[in-house]
Amino acid sequence: MKIVPLWHKQIMEKIIIEQKDAGLRIDRFLAKEFFLYSRANIIKRIKNGEVLVNNKPIKPSYILEENNAVMLKNFSREAEDQSLAGNTDIVLNVIFENEDMLVIDKQAGLQVHPSFNEKKNTLVNALISRYPEILNVHDGSVGAELRPGIVHRLDRDTSGLLVIARNMEAFNALKENFKNRHVEKEYLAIAEGKFKEKEGVIEKAIAKSATHRKQIIARHNTKTVIRTAETNFKVLEEFENYSLVELKPKTGRTHQLRIHLSSIGHPIVGDGVYGDDKKVEMAENLPQRQLLHARKLRFELFGRQYDFAAPLPLDFEQFLAKIGKN
Repeated sequence: MKIVPLWHKQIMEKIIIEQKDAGLRIDRFLAKEFFLYSRANIIKRIKNGEVLVNNKPIKPSYILEENNAVMLKNFSREAEDQSLAGNTDIVLNVIFENEDMLVIDKQAGLQVHPSFNEKKNTLVNALISRYPEILNVHDGSVGAELRPGIVHRLDRDTSGLLVIARNMEAFNALKENFKNRHVEKEYLAIAEGKFKEKEGVIEKAIAKSATHRKQIIARHNTKTVIRTAETNFKVLEEFENYSLVELKPKTGRTHQLRIHLSSIGHPIVGDGVYGDDKKVEMAENLPQRQLLHARKLRFELFGRQYDFAAPLPLDFEQFLAKIGKN
């Protein structure tokens, strides 16, 4: 790939496509090159005419050819060249650590790793300020340096247990454990309504929606990549309009638990994406985040079995107490 800087009133960049990138969709190519931009953001920019190929506007699905001249308007590489910044102001609740790993109880509202829109107030920023040895603990893939030590993730507004690798040997072993489904994960959620079936398995494949804002239950005509997904659920306690549910995902798809519960008519309380977002925004008595908590983690590492548990956060307990009085 050849990059030719151009100087106009707006920041412009010209990229000449090499043979190795021929055949890629333009949106996927740019997501790879500018990994701090979300793919949804890149698609929006393409549709807004900020990306031209051979001086012509194109669609996000355009297939690149060798020697195509890609013209970009206001795409910045500045963030890529900046090293990760530590942040000592973020609270880290470390419940276990040794020379190979850390296990933390992540608070709701904390993003796991930096993105284009958030570069300094993430879990990774907090980690590298205290454990700088993890900076080079990643697999070298595109954008991996923004996720040092991270072997699995939780949504920003999901609380609970996360394990972080402190060296490459532990990183590779833990990644393999998650890939081969040798890690037992248990979550608690407060879901809307009462379940007809008090225990069961949700087996529904997941795919990206056309808008790329969220995931959806895959259908026969779904055009994006379809991934199998399986969740075991068990109702632990019922209230007038809510249920406390134990969730054990067999697979680890993005937003899996939130999508699966929503798909059977019981979205997680406070979920503004897969639940009733208007209800979440308007109701003062509802929490402003999904009440989903990663309660337990069990796995083996280097011949030793580990079993961790995290107590319920305050907002979760307060909502349980509130609905328990009704």
